[in-house]
Amino acid sequence: MTKSQVAASARSGPVADADASEGETSVGTVGGYLRASVVRIRGGETGVLPVVGGLILVSVLFQSLNGHFLTAGNLVNLLVQAAVFSLLAMGEVFALLLGEIDLSIGFVAGLSAVVMAELARPTVGWPWWAAIGAALAASAVIGLVQGTMITRIGLPSFVVTLAGLLFWQGVMLWILGSGGSILIQDNTINDLASGTLTKAAGWGVMLVVVVVFAGLTWRRDAHRRASGLVAPPPALTIAKIVGALLGGVALVLLTNADRGILVPVYGLPWVLVLVFAVLAVWTYVLGRRRFGLYVYAIGGNAEAARRAGIHLPRVRTLAFMCTSLTAGIGGVVYASRLRSISTALDGGTLVLYSVAAAVIGGTSLFGGRGKALHGVLGGIVIAAIDNGMGLLGFSAAAKYVVTALVLLVAVTIDAVARRNRPAGT
Repeated sequence: MTKSQVAASARSGPVADADASEGETSVGTVGGYLRASVVRIRGGETGVLPVVGGLILVSVLFQSLNGHFLTAGNLVNLLVQAAVFSLLAMGEVFALLLGEIDLSIGFVAGLSAVVMAELARPTVGWPWWAAIGAALAASAVIGLVQGTMITRIGLPSFVVTLAGLLFWQGVMLWILGSGGSILIQDNTINDLASGTLTKAAGWGVMLVVVVVFAGLTWRRDAHRRASGLVAPPPALTIAKIVGALLGGVALVLLTNADRGILVPVYGLPWVLVLVFAVLAVWTYVLGRRRFGLYVYAIGGNAEAARRAGIHLPRVRTLAFMCTSLTAGIGGVVYASRLRSISTALDGGTLVLYSVAAAVIGGTSLFGGRGKALHGVLGGIVIAAIDNGMGLLGFSAAAKYVVTALVLLVAVTIDAVARRNRPAGT
């Protein structure tokens, strides 16, 4: 199998290929494509259906117990809460796709926040963009170092990143020193998590995003149809675009509603735009770039990928760099939301939540299956559980127990789905 064949296989998906013989004569129609989709779901390709169903169930449950859960103010606050979890989970997806794990990202995020806050101090005087850039560069270098140790020396990722968790925590504490915290006084940095767009700007951003999504989706589906690959018929592509437009309209209407108590507060939060931007970039990288396709191929069958000529150490190292870089973005958002960074950061809990969010969202622990979107959806589920139980007055202990149970359900679904897939996929 050549590199191009490996890439084509990763792009089309093994289950799609397995089902092609069953539905290729009728997949060009809406009914035929839907029947083929049902076959794929029965074969274990559940996609985001479990997590979407879980979100609906959680929302209905908490709304029935507390009528404030689905209010505009609480939902926007929930999405902002989910931002850090979603960003860290998107980073963890890269490691999980390889069948690996990164336990260090909680304190990589913390160190990123410390670097940014230290450089943005008035006494140091770095501009906000340079401070953030240096923080993200430091995060990427950490990923390069850890990834090199894993891929070149052959050390287990569990051991290397567990050591990283301890090491970067120590470095973070050393930089913070006896003061224990750094106050962030730069308004631009603080606005990343607390600032909002104007109502008009929110509509403008939403329309641009939908137009770009529509163009890319139409082009991709048309290319797949022209290439003879399994793809939705034009009617379903249009329905997908209309659904994205309706979702965007609902989000902007939600965020433009006045959710203030003493003073009016409205507008699309900047942090949501940032999360969507990271989601768009990583979705494109994983779904349309050769590097992303190689990541899937390595996670699915590393030996076959090696025999096809893929340079495994390089791809795996870059994947760990992407993990740490995304963690660095999450650290910037974390510090922005608190307007400071301190030794109180619980990087251990953050990494556990990030892994849980990725798996709950639909990423497989066994490698080769997952998307950046899964990290975002899983982060929202984690935040919804925390938010809803907080409204009901539950203790932190209860939140941990419920989150653990949800994680077990997600892993069980993944294991059962994997068992139902055809051998070798």
